[in-house]
Amino acid sequence: MKVLPIYVYDHAILKKKAQKVEHVDESTKSFIEDMIHTMHNAEGIGLAANQVGSPLAITVIDISPVEGYESTKPFVMINPEITFYSEEESDYEEGCLSLPHVRELVIRPEAIQVSYYDQNINPQTIQADGLLARVMQHEIDHLNGIYFTERLSQLKRTLLQSKLRRISKGETSADYTIVLPDGSIISGDDIE
Repeated sequence: MKVLPIYVYDHAILKKKAQKVEHVDESTKSFIEDMIHTMHNAEGIGLAANQVGSPLAITVIDISPVEGYESTKPFVMINPEITFYSEEESDYEEGCLSLPHVRELVIRPEAIQVSYYDQNINPQTIQADGLLARVMQHEIDHLNGIYFTERLSQLKRTLLQSKLRRISKGETSADYTIVLPDGSIISGDDIE
């Protein structure tokens, strides 16, 4: 397993809609293992494939590090699609590995239903609420080219612009290797 660099704000791949996965082979499975390893290395609880430079519709989630969710098993979603949103909404502070040090309250549906394929290409449907539903929505947004900041009010988005510009220029810190919009790679050890 290897740790992959994480692409940051304003990189073109993060704004493209992910491509459906047609088949899963050994290289796909190896890539998924690398994604999980990368997510854990960066202390994240979710990671979409485009965040590590792949155009594929794959996301990995592991909320077990969060208090109260220790028994939740990590899992992989391939070609996920949200098929139901609850009317009830809640707000929760979200962050993102592609937006280091940006955290904001985001309002999302409290519960969802998602259809997806597991890594053995078996069709699955899951109903989720609370943190798991939130992380799923956040990661599926990534696969659709949407940052969580786009779910904020216009005022909050405007206030974040200078911080986001600094991230895209590499004027940020992260404990993991990042890829800037121009393709430059900055090691977590080298970041100011």
